[in-house]
Amino acid sequence: MGSTRPGGPDQALAADAARRVRSTFAGIGVCCRLAHRTERRTKRIDTLMQATLDRPLRVAVVGAGPAGIYAADILARSDTPVSVDILERLPAPYGLIRYGVAPDHPRIKQIVQALQRVLERPAIRLLGNVDYGTDLKLDDLRQHYDAAIFATGADKDRSLSVPGVDLPGSFGAAEFVSWYDGHPEAPREWPLTARSVAVIGAGNVALDVARVLARTADELLTTEIPDNVYRGLAASQVTDVHVFGRRGPAQAKFTPLELRELDHSPNVEVLVDPADIEFDQASLDAINGSNQVRTVVKTLQDWAIRDPGTRPRRLHLHFLHGPAGILGAECVTGLRTERMELDGSGGVRGTGRFHDWPVQAVYRAVGYLSSHLADLPFDHDSGTVPHDAGRVLGLDGQQVPGVYATGWIKRGPVGLIGHTKGDALETIGSLLADIPALRPAPEPDPAAIRELLARRGVEFTTLEGWNRLNQHEITLGQQRGRERIKVVPREEMLAVSRGTAES
Repeated sequence: MGSTRPGGPDQALAADAARRVRSTFAGIGVCCRLAHRTERRTKRIDTLMQATLDRPLRVAVVGAGPAGIYAADILARSDTPVSVDILERLPAPYGLIRYGVAPDHPRIKQIVQALQRVLERPAIRLLGNVDYGTDLKLDDLRQHYDAAIFATGADKDRSLSVPGVDLPGSFGAAEFVSWYDGHPEAPREWPLTARSVAVIGAGNVALDVARVLARTADELLTTEIPDNVYRGLAASQVTDVHVFGRRGPAQAKFTPLELRELDHSPNVEVLVDPADIEFDQASLDAINGSNQVRTVVKTLQDWAIRDPGTRPRRLHLHFLHGPAGILGAECVTGLRTERMELDGSGGVRGTGRFHDWPVQAVYRAVGYLSSHLADLPFDHDSGTVPHDAGRVLGLDGQQVPGVYATGWIKRGPVGLIGHTKGDALETIGSLLADIPALRPAPEPDPAAIRELLARRGVEFTTLEGWNRLNQHEITLGQQRGRERIKVVPREEMLAVSRGTAES
C-alpha cells in the first residue's frame, strides 16, 4: 500500500510534479539527490518495518500546506506501506499557497496542481476543519497513529520593537495578506483610508504588500480575490507607498522577478532615490558572488537614474533607513527612520540622523512567526519546535517519541516554498529510520479517528469536499469571466464542502 514501482503511473506523476517544482522554484535540484538517498534507505528499513508491524504504518501529518503535503508524498512513495492522514484546521488545503501568495501571482499558485495529485494518492487522506490543540491533542494522535509530523508553518507577524507600534493604523503584514487572500479568520473589511503608506521590510512579503496597496483594484479583478477585497481596494485612497529597508540595496532579500513586477503596473511609478544606492566592500562582494544580487542591484540602479513618469500612483523604495518609531497620539500620523550607513562587513550602523515621513498607515513586514503548539516544546525566540533532523526534542534535549516536524515550524520562515521539499526529505528519513523503535498505536484503524471526530461534533471535511468547494469557486469565477472567486466565510466553505449549501 502506498508504494511506487519504477516506471509506473505514480512514478510518472511524481516526476511531472518534480519538474513543475524545479521549473518554478530555485534551489530544488538538491531535493532529487536527497530523494534517491531516502529511497535507498527506506528499502533497507522495509524489512524492519515488516518485522515490527503487520499493517501499514499509520502517520498523522498536521498541516496541509506544501510542507505537510510534501512529507505525505515522500512517505507514500517509499517502499514502506503507509496510511497517512493530513489534518488541516481550515476547510481547504494548501496553506501558504492559498492564503499567503498574492492573488496576482498565478504562476506560483500553479503548484497546487502537483499538490492535488499527492492528495489523490490512495495512501493519503485529507481531513479538513480539524484544529489540533482544540479538536485533537497529542494523546489523541498517539492513540490513533504510530507517528505524528507537525507541519503547521508560520501564521503570525514577528514583533517590531519601536515606539508607537500598537497605534491604530499600524498593521502586521501577515494580517493584511490574510485579508487580501480571503482567509476565513481574517476581518472582512480593511481600513484603506491612508493616502501615504509605509511598508517596513526588504523581502518579498514587503513587495507583495506594497504592490497590492499600490495597484488599482481593477488590475486585480482578473485574479481570485474575493469580492469584499475588491470592494475594499476599489475604495482605497492611497497615492504613495514607501518601502523601507534597513540595509543597503545589495543586502535586500527581494528576488529579481518579484522586484521587476513592481514596474508592470500602468498606474504605478516605481521611484528609487539615487542617494540610497550605496555600496561597501561587502556589498561589492555580494554583487560579484551572486547573479540574483547583481540583477536586483542593476534593476534598482536603472530605476534610480531614470526620469520620473506621470502615473497616478507612486511606489518609493528606500534603503539605509531603519525604523525608529511610529508617530501619532491616537492613530498613525508618521514614521520616523534613522539614516543608516554601511559598516564594511555587510551590516549597518546608525548615524544619529532621523527623518519623519508623513504617512497615515504603517505595515510591518519583518518576518513571520509560528504559533506554539499544544503539548509540544517550543523555542519562543526562534519561533520553532526544537528538533534534531526533524525529530522533536523535549526540554531535556531527548527525543519526544514518535513526534516529528517539518517546514517553517521546524526551521523558521526562510527560503522559498519549494525548499520545504528537501526539509521534508530529512524529516521522513528520520521517521523511517525510527520505525523499529516506534510505539504502535492502540487504535490504528483509519475509521477510528473519523468516529472520534464525529463523537466530538467536529464537522470535518474530506478531499471530496475540497474538490466540491474548488469546483464551486471556479464556477463562480467563470460566471463573471474570472479564474475563480474565492469563498471566504468558513460556514459557507463548510456548507459547500459538505454539499449542504443553498443553490
